[in-house]
Amino acid sequence: MQYFRYQDNELYCEDVLLKELAEEFGTPLYVYSRRQIVENFRAFEAPLVGMDHVICYALKANANLSLLKLLLQEGAGADVVSGGELHLAIQAGFPPERITFAGVGKREDEIDYALRSNIFSLNAESPQELQLISLVALRLQTPARVALRINPDIDPQSHPYITTGLKQNKFGISAEEALRVFQFAASLPGIQVVGVHTHIGSQITKIEPFVETAKFLAELVRKLREAGINVQHVDFGGGFGVQYANALRHEALPLEPDNAPPPKLGQFVEAVLPVLKETGCFLWFEPGRSIVADAGVLLTKVLYTKENGARKFVVVDAGMNDLLRPSLYNAYHQIVPLKIETYEHHRVDVVGPICETGDFLARDRMLSKVKRNDYLSILTAGAYGFSSTSNYNARPRPAEILVNGEKVRVIREREAVERLR
Repeated sequence: MQYFRYQDNELYCEDVLLKELAEEFGTPLYVYSRRQIVENFRAFEAPLVGMDHVICYALKANANLSLLKLLLQEGAGADVVSGGELHLAIQAGFPPERITFAGVGKREDEIDYALRSNIFSLNAESPQELQLISLVALRLQTPARVALRINPDIDPQSHPYITTGLKQNKFGISAEEALRVFQFAASLPGIQVVGVHTHIGSQITKIEPFVETAKFLAELVRKLREAGINVQHVDFGGGFGVQYANALRHEALPLEPDNAPPPKLGQFVEAVLPVLKETGCFLWFEPGRSIVADAGVLLTKVLYTKENGARKFVVVDAGMNDLLRPSLYNAYHQIVPLKIETYEHHRVDVVGPICETGDFLARDRMLSKVKRNDYLSILTAGAYGFSSTSNYNARPRPAEILVNGEKVRVIREREAVERLR
């Protein structure tokens, strides 16, 4: 988190004091570093210079329109998984030929919208979906460019909820069925088979699963060509992991037990390129988390501290409706004070205001001692943060701020209570 740092014991985003943002705009509050987003994208792009490729940013990670326009300026394409995301990609200005549409459960109206929009490809995941795409293409009298998502049965060594490339997962077509389904797709009227797609999971912190996947894809392309199916595009997906524990270090902050930090973003790409180059295919990638996660934080205010028996609680104004990941699959986010006032720590649960025991941001966590009205920053919250917010307990969604040097811009106003329906 290069652009989040302590200066005189106060936390900054780029050149802006975060406490001032919390006081001016209120909490909960998402804050993003423009420089970090741009730097992350360029780190992914650097090993690919000179190659035929598109980096399709995965909107599911964070679909704020201002961030989409920023990434479009950097040359990104868009990876969408719903009609709503397609609408946002088009609204942001992404050229249709740089948009891919993935997802295991596309509705007929979404397929219709994609074909009418003339996007590059629909990434199909079953024979029944292929049949529906064919019917819609014939009705619209427009060819449907299709890539087939193949499930390679490779363990990404990630959380089971975000593992997508194993046999027991709902995604894609099995490797054993791949050739048959490709042949079936090629036989359907209105279908133009353009490529092969895979995506083995999310928050993958080791290089080996990616290299194994690249080898699988290269061999599959070879077999398909031998069978007369000349695919020209390989969509490698995303899933490149980021550092959550100890993302920000300071002598006053407790250190959490942590595995080795994940490889740098460019190292992931460099590891798979030698194998993927052998295919001679145009390459597509779908990073999301790795572009925006460490560029965002969620600011929250301490409402109360309390003890129930042996358990200590820090009650804050951000809850599972603002950041779902900890409640959803016990995801870890480092939590730090906006102002360091003590080197003392204590073990606490950081919990939100929602009427659920599962509403927590951290459990059994060593945290700098805080008091009522202090501010905390939940780090590495730029991905799957705001995009997973809800109005549960009729709580309005938070505002979003983009920082660029000393400049501050509101890129989403705080939702007003009066607009709740």
